[in-house]
This record gives sequence, structure tokens and C-alpha cells, in this order.
Amino acid sequence: MTGTLGLGSLFAPRGIAVIGASRNQQKLGAAMVRSLRGFADHGGHLALVNARDDSMHRSVRAAAQDGPVDLVMLCVPAAVCADVLTEAADAGVRAAVVCGGGFAEAGGSGIEYQEQLVAVAAGTGVRVLGPNTSGFLVPNAKLTASFVPGAADVRAGKIAVVAASGGVNHALSFLLTQAGHGVSLAVGLGNAIDVGAPDVLDYLADDPATSAVALHIESVADGPRLVESVARLSARRPVVALVVGKHDIGAFAASHTGALATSWRTTRAALAQAGAVLVDNERDLVDAVGALAVQRLKPNRDPAIGVVTAQAGPGLLILDDLRGRGTRIPELHASTQDKLAELLPPLTFQRNPVDTGRPGPTLGDVFRVVADDPEVDLIAGYALHEPDAADLPAALTNPGVPVVMGLGGTGAETARCREALLAAGIAVASEPRGVAAGIAALREDARARTRRFDTEQRLVPTGIRGPLDEDQAKTLLERIGIRTPARRACADRAEAHQALAALGGPVAVKILDATVLHKTDIGGVHLGVGTPEDLDKALASIGSARYLVEEMAPPGVDLVLGAHRDPIFGPTVLFGLGGTAAEALADVAIRLAPLSAATAAEMPEELAGRALLDGWRGGPVLNAGRLGLLAAALGDLLAANPDLAEIEINPLRLTVSGLVALDAVVLSREASDAHPHQ
Repeated sequence: MTGTLGLGSLFAPRGIAVIGASRNQQKLGAAMVRSLRGFADHGGHLALVNARDDSMHRSVRAAAQDGPVDLVMLCVPAAVCADVLTEAADAGVRAAVVCGGGFAEAGGSGIEYQEQLVAVAAGTGVRVLGPNTSGFLVPNAKLTASFVPGAADVRAGKIAVVAASGGVNHALSFLLTQAGHGVSLAVGLGNAIDVGAPDVLDYLADDPATSAVALHIESVADGPRLVESVARLSARRPVVALVVGKHDIGAFAASHTGALATSWRTTRAALAQAGAVLVDNERDLVDAVGALAVQRLKPNRDPAIGVVTAQAGPGLLILDDLRGRGTRIPELHASTQDKLAELLPPLTFQRNPVDTGRPGPTLGDVFRVVADDPEVDLIAGYALHEPDAADLPAALTNPGVPVVMGLGGTGAETARCREALLAAGIAVASEPRGVAAGIAALREDARARTRRFDTEQRLVPTGIRGPLDEDQAKTLLERIGIRTPARRACADRAEAHQALAALGGPVAVKILDATVLHKTDIGGVHLGVGTPEDLDKALASIGSARYLVEEMAPPGVDLVLGAHRDPIFGPTVLFGLGGTAAEALADVAIRLAPLSAATAAEMPEELAGRALLDGWRGGPVLNAGRLGLLAAALGDLLAANPDLAEIEINPLRLTVSGLVALDAVVLSREASDAHPHQ
């Protein structure tokens, strides 16, 4: 595993030298020295290097004579960083943190400074974190390799933070500390010229101090490498990922780290397929990774949740949030309800959710009864802090199933109660939304581990070069089992009339030209053509030399199924609601290819409009297994033909007799570059 080489010198150094250390308390070098005093007090060797200050070491080589120096903190201008790093490497240093900015994110000469730094790192083998980073934290070792005030107060814990941004790294570390968790390692990657997210994730896979990982992504340099690292890590420890870039942030992202934000949707899909739990904001990230750091469900395709609250209002908030996340909250068995009736006042709701009225001496028994229900895999709980009414840590001892407990209240007593719950192995949140986020994370992690990140060997045509016209594209699709309407490719009007006579009306008449990607937009499609006179009108309107005359398809639900060669992640498969409004709806699911048919068959579950595929108002029902076979084969087709950039079926119509491809586009890489429609 080459990605972790040298990271021990970075994150667990015997000695550190601050290059650019200063007695001017306003300078970066002075701030870094202050932060690292805890490392020195903890037994680490700390050396101060400044060639202009006689009270400090004049070079790293001189500093190394007093003790080992594995890591250097570069607090010097961008223009000299490459030379300073070269000198440090010659002195035997194996890792470096480049704190300052002024590199690619600044443009201009900063791009050259970054390229010089890349060359030195590659030539010497020194592992470089940054540049443009505020560093990292290892609280267990009292190692605060950061110039951010207050970073030394981040408490030690079991959660690792891997963030694209140094600011986000610290923000999450502070939030985790406030939530009572703390961190094992917190890293801000900055411009990531050498040490990137996959390197740190590989390192954490073997870190016994880490039980869960919070991952923050802004851009991705090597998609397959990131996916491989997440898949390896999530098999051992849960990973919760926050991907930035749902909305238009490209210009700001580029100015931040020098890299454009990658596709938000594809990046999320890739991480989920690799086993990560996805969240939408930093608050949910803290609650989700906090719950997973305490406990992890066994693999389960659809865990069921019991809800127990001591106040009905917060219980409704939790229930509403969980329903919105698609969680299963079954009605409790009759025997469970009978036992609850003996414990609770008669006017309380006892079917699930369970409302206790307020916390009382039977609260622990209520949790255990709900946990014993054969349908319940985990419990979402909530209570206001009322120590005179119930001792929550005692009540929740050995609850029987994992619990995420919301505890409302303020002050030191509430904080101590939350810490006691965490110490007892109970995940804790401070608000109803946090309970739902923690429960959703446990559920999604359990579901993810039932899936195999695998592929299947299927024989597909190779040697295909595009672009293909619609008739050629549909012939290719037929070879992998995708049904298409009966049709005739026609070189002139006479052949079109022969096709109408052979197929019988009504028919669809289309322009047949591989260079035309959106035929409807230019009037190149005419539907319901039933007579020779109508055909002549359609042909005259199209005005092309070649035509496709095709049998009309029965009504149904229009879908889109495609395979696209993503510039970062490689071949991907997309499925969603289709037709002319497909781009506007953007109701799609994405998977990396090649993939198994079983994995592809799960894509419809992610669509907001999935009810349309299940007999909506007497309509057709999608066979998910059949779709999975077709989607996997389409992904294989793209993966096996490197000259192709994209294959798209839109619409792929769901009819009472199954799926049928009404239109198809197959693009070569050259054609895709010439027509950046996607």
C-alpha cells in the first residue's frame, strides 16, 4: 500500500523543526511554535530554524544534531519553499507541511512555485501536506501542527477528520469537541500536491485509535484511487462523507485550492458505492460520524427503527425527519404493545413511535421492551434533561440494540449526562434532527455493507467506434439485450415510403444523422405518421438525405439510461426519469462501471419519482432485475470500448410489455468533445 509510505513521519514524528520560526509573535512561524509547545512538553523534539536569528538553529541539518527531525513545518514565503524543502530532504527529513499560501490558488507566479514544490516532493520522496493548509492535529499525542488559535483545545477522541480545507478541518474538530467526541487525527489537505485524501484514508485503515472517519471533499484528482481507498477503509471503519459543489461554486473553489470542484452528483454516487455514508451539511456530518464512532449495526438491507421519546413534540420532529429519509418504522408487535401498556399511562401513543409522556422510572424498561420487538434493529430516543425524573445513563444500560439518544438541555449537568451516555456506548445528539441524522447514518452504513463492490464478467461487443447514427446505435443495443422498435433505415424518400408500407402506420419518422444529437429541437422527429401524404410532409419538413422510419411504441413512462466516461471516475452508468425534460428534472441515480446487475438494480430506489415505476395509476411496473442486467451490460459496453465517450438511451420507455429504447446516441470521444451537450 504505497499511499501510506512516509505518513508515519508526518503524523507520528519523533521530532519537528519549524523553518521560519520567529520571535515576532504576529508571524506565522511564531504561531506555529506556540502550537507545538505541547508536543515538546509531551516528549517530542522541537527545533526552531531561522538562518537570520542567532538564537535558533541556522539550518535543519544543525537542528537534527540535537535530536531526530522527521517533520518540518515550512513557514516561509512561497517563492523559497522548493529550495527550503530540498535542503530539508538532504538533511534526512521525510515529511513536510507547507503552511502558507501563494501557490496555484493565487494564480500567476504561484502556479510555478507549486510546480517546483511538486518536482522536489517527487524527486526526494518527502511526503508533503499542503501547501495552503493550516496543518493537522493529533490530540492523543498533544501534537497541534496548526497555527489556528484554540486548536490545542480540541479533545482527543476516536473520530478522524480528513478535509479538503484547513478551515473545515478545524471547524469539524471544534464541533466534534463540543459534541463530546473529539478526534484521533484531523487533517486539512489544502492544495494536496502530494498527500491527498486517499493517502490519509489508507493510513487510517490501519490506525487503531480511529473508529470512524469524517471525509470532506471539494475536488477529486484520481477518482478510482479515492474509491478504492474508501472501499478498503469502510470495510473496517465507517466513513461519512460531505461533498461540496451541489450548486455553482466553481470560481470560488478554484481560487480556494487551485482545483475546480468536480461533479457533485457523480462524486457522491461513487463514494456511496464504495461504502461511505453521505450527508448534506457539516451538522449532519458531526451527528452521523459521532453515532458511527460509538456503534455500528451488522449488515442489514433494511434496518427497522423504533422511536421512543419522553416528549411528543420532539418525537414528531424525529419521526417526520426519518420518514423523509426513507427509513422503515414498523408498528410494534401486539405483544410488545401489551408490555408497554403495563409500563405507560393509557393516553400515551405506544405503537411506534412510543411516547412515554415524560421521563420516569420505567423509561429504561420501555427502551428494553421496544428493543426486544423482533422488528426493531435500532432505537431513536429523545428526552429533555430532567435528572430528578430519570437517570438516563442508568436507564439505558444494555438497551439490547444500538440507540441514538437525543438529550435536550443546557449547562454543565446536561453536558456531563451526554458524556456519561457516550461512555456507556450510547450515541448522543443534542437535538431531534441530530438523532435522525445519527439513525440514518447507522442505517445507511448497515445497508452499504450488504452490497458487494464488485463486477461481473459479461461478453459485450468490442472494437466499437463512434459516432453511430440512431439505427446503428440501436443495432448495437440489441446485441446486449435491449429491445428496440421495428424500424427501417432509408437512404431516400422512396425507401421511406417502402418502410411505411412494410411497417404499417402510424410510424415515427426521424432524421438519421450521427452528428445531430437533439433531433426534436430542430424538428427532426415526426410522430404518428400514418399515410403517404403525411409521410411526404414529414420528409419535406426534415429535409435530410437519410431517414429512420420506425414503429410507434405503446404508451408508458419515459426513462433515461446511459453510460458516460467521466473525466475523473471513468465509466459511469446513469438511470432516471427521461424524455425531453430529463435534464430539467435531474432525477437520476449513478453508479461506477463496470458493476454487477444486482448493484445496478438498486438505482430505481434512489429516484424521487420512483412511484411512477411501480404501477402508478394503473401504469406499467418496472422489473428492477431486468433493468439491472441492461444497465450493467451498458456499463460493460462503454468500459470495453475505450474509443467511446457516451451511450445514451433517452427515452427508454417502460411499457406493459417491458423496456424499449425509443432513441439512442453513441458518441466517440472526439464527437463528445465537439458537442459538449452533456
